[in-house]
Amino acid sequence: MPIVDPADLPACLEPRQRLLGLDLGTKTIGLALSDPGLVVASPIATIRRKKFTADAESLFALVDEHGVGGLVLGLPRNMDGSEGPRCQSTRQFAANLLTRRAIAIAFWDERLSTAAVERAMVAEGDVSRAKRAEIVDQVAAGYILQGYLDSLPRRQSAG
Repeated sequence: MPIVDPADLPACLEPRQRLLGLDLGTKTIGLALSDPGLVVASPIATIRRKKFTADAESLFALVDEHGVGGLVLGLPRNMDGSEGPRCQSTRQFAANLLTRRAIAIAFWDERLSTAAVERAMVAEGDVSRAKRAEIVDQVAAGYILQGYLDSLPRRQSAG
């Protein structure tokens, strides 16, 4: 499987396969999982980054455990839409994953996702600073994945 256009990602999935959203940071990888219907994203885990091989093994263990057929990687574009070093790093991470396993990967613009999540948690008021630091990456991954899922055309259900 290659890196695909986001609009083409659902066609790469087998029936009932899920998507895994990634918020790729230098120290952690936040992860969120879609439901099999590709409607709702739920934060599930944060991987503390080590070496690439260990990160990939942890990631693929979750892929296997949850029946994931594709990845949505947050692409950290600059505010003007251009791509800087962090985008290059994210694209290289995806390319490295593809050397280990064939899986469909799409990039999704993640500008301000972490900031939006942090603002929402602060506004909520009942999440301590320590708890926010612990979950912000996986919640940001949920925000990225949900943004992607919301962009998908909805199939009309019969009756």
